Amino acid sequence: MSTEPETTQDAEPGTPGADTAAVAPEPAGEGVDGVEDVPSGDGDVSGEGDASGEGAEGSDADGGTGTEGTGSAEGAAQLSEAAAELAAQRVERERIERRKAEKRTPIEAGGKLSGTAADLLAAVRAVESGEKPVATALRAPEPAPRGAAPEAVAAVRAVLTGAGAPEALAGPAVAVLGEGAGDRLREDPWQLLRVPGVRPEQADGFARALLGAECGPDDERRGTALTVWLLEQAAVAGHTALDAPALTAALSQRSVPDPDAAVQGALAEGEALVFQDAPATAPPAPASQDDAEEPQERPVRVLIGLERYALAEESLADGLARLMNSVPKEDGPAADWEREAASAPRSAGELIRTAAAHGLVLHTGGEASRSEAAALLRAARALGLRGWAAAHTPGGRDGFAERLARQEPADGSTGGPATGAATVAGLLSGAEGPARDADGALDLDVLVVLDAPQLDVETAAVLAESLPDGARLVLSGDPGVLWSAGPGRVFADLLAARVCPQVASRTPDPGPIGELVSGIGIGELGQVEAPGKEVVIVPVRDAGEAVHRTVQLVADSVPRAIGVPAEQTQVITPGHGGAVGTRALNTALKERLNPGPGRFGGFDPGDRIVHSPTPGRALPGRVVRADAEGLHLDCSGAPVVVPRERVEQTVRHGWALTAHQAVGLRWPAVVVVLPGDAAAALTRPWVYTAFGRAERHLSVVHGVEQALPHAVAEVPQKPRTTRLQALLKAQKPTAD
Repeated sequence: MSTEPETTQDAEPGTPGADTAAVAPEPAGEGVDGVEDVPSGDGDVSGEGDASGEGAEGSDADGGTGTEGTGSAEGAAQLSEAAAELAAQRVERERIERRKAEKRTPIEAGGKLSGTAADLLAAVRAVESGEKPVATALRAPEPAPRGAAPEAVAAVRAVLTGAGAPEALAGPAVAVLGEGAGDRLREDPWQLLRVPGVRPEQADGFARALLGAECGPDDERRGTALTVWLLEQAAVAGHTALDAPALTAALSQRSVPDPDAAVQGALAEGEALVFQDAPATAPPAPASQDDAEEPQERPVRVLIGLERYALAEESLADGLARLMNSVPKEDGPAADWEREAASAPRSAGELIRTAAAHGLVLHTGGEASRSEAAALLRAARALGLRGWAAAHTPGGRDGFAERLARQEPADGSTGGPATGAATVAGLLSGAEGPARDADGALDLDVLVVLDAPQLDVETAAVLAESLPDGARLVLSGDPGVLWSAGPGRVFADLLAARVCPQVASRTPDPGPIGELVSGIGIGELGQVEAPGKEVVIVPVRDAGEAVHRTVQLVADSVPRAIGVPAEQTQVITPGHGGAVGTRALNTALKERLNPGPGRFGGFDPGDRIVHSPTPGRALPGRVVRADAEGLHLDCSGAPVVVPRERVEQTVRHGWALTAHQAVGLRWPAVVVVLPGDAAAALTRPWVYTAFGRAERHLSVVHGVEQALPHAVAEVPQKPRTTRLQALLKAQKPTAD
């Protein structure tokens, strides 16, 4: 490992941005303020999450840091009377059971889903007869509905300006609250919290201006709205539900006098659902036979969640159980599978044998393990099966397609039906991948989902529901990388539940970078031999030097010494804000690599960008041109036109990305920037993900001193509260 001269203390720590009085929606890709108020399942407050490509990452210097929140003794005592309270919520639970029962009716499959998941499934159903999907799945809603009546927007604008709120919120408010948004805001001013980017203190100010002396912290409407807002912020941070004591503690921090009543109000209004889940650990065994004869009260974990995520987890658990318990399609004698397995390398052979006998398989490994997934699809094809792979990003799709092509026989013979690669989004929308059968299911026999840790619960639910009975699903990915930008931890929950076979790759990632990243995965940051300068450490003293050295590496040092041009070198930094965040680095890199006036929303032809069409998706690309139609982009070879009014919300410069925006992608050279103010944000998965994006060369602009080895050794992934693991275990599948 090559190291430049000495490292000294970074003299310029980051400064978190203060909240402003102005109420405005966050642009896509920016950190979401307020996540610091959301407790995770163990009482720790997670600062994860943002609204788009940043995903579950809380190191944006514009965000807060948060404080720990645990339920008070009184709140816990009240919630311990769960039996009576949960009985009152049986209606909501029965609603879930009814929707689960609808699973038996093929036409209604997926009807339980809402939001993005429902849109995705609608797109799948739209192509049942070969039609082009017309749903707006995978597309973010416009700030204001194009068909919204001008009078509705004008009515909301009058309410907002009359109470001192920015009139720019009128369009988003109509988009969220509907045509009657003006009346709804007059009746319940805290409904403004439903508009993205609005914070509780801003909604309180709006309510005071409208209600005057009638406004108070004990208003039931405020308690309900804050309960829903906290659950929504929890979803941004990756949670699908919150422990009831943690939720009431967060409400107390927001000056809600009776947090339990606020939660009950949200439940009574149907804004949230309540669940009883058994804890992850079993109660201790009885000390004696006498104790064993006494009835043991089983501990219960009370969770509160939004309906859309609760139902998505229920649907996903059902879909996975169906795949695990259904008999794989008849595809020839077992000897044929064994023949294919015997002819493959060791790890690939193990994967082929396991997939032959099971409907759901988990496959873990790094970048090199993708060759094993490719071998599985080639074996399926040789046996006459229809096999496809789905990756998280266009880059991942294209790279895997190249692997498949390299494994084809030299004479061009295939021995079976076509295989191919698609993106998960393209597969579900019908834009890529196989056709659909008469029931609307994907017309395939084997599906390998790459980058499986990036699956959020809603996307995974639609994916499972889109597979026909008897299909084989292989979820393949690196468990060490950052989790999905959307709510849930699907791959991690499946691994922990141990309800299906797991195959661990034995194929190591090659070279010094592979060795370095493998060590990070087990908590060790060691020295590696890098004779070809594959890994270089660049010490810096302060933020200004970090920016200067980063630009120098991208524009000069890496192209000259390594032979990788600037357009193939990616900068990765912990957050968007701060002196060395993506905003500051992109400004400096644009000035050096593609200077221009930025006549179209700050962009010029040739600018590297990242496009976030929906929250959680980050598509790198370049600006081609701009005209009256909008900003024309090239995203991995696909032309994209972003309307003028959507540019600010969905496009940002892309020379520098965060690790969450970069996950699932790789570049010939990567420059990871670790400024002094990023020390508290570093975790082992963040470092593992960022360093693992490099193929040939990795430069580390290092200003965090011992915080880096500390993070690798001792700081794990931030916890997320989910229900999937318990739901999967309750299914009691017959899989081994």
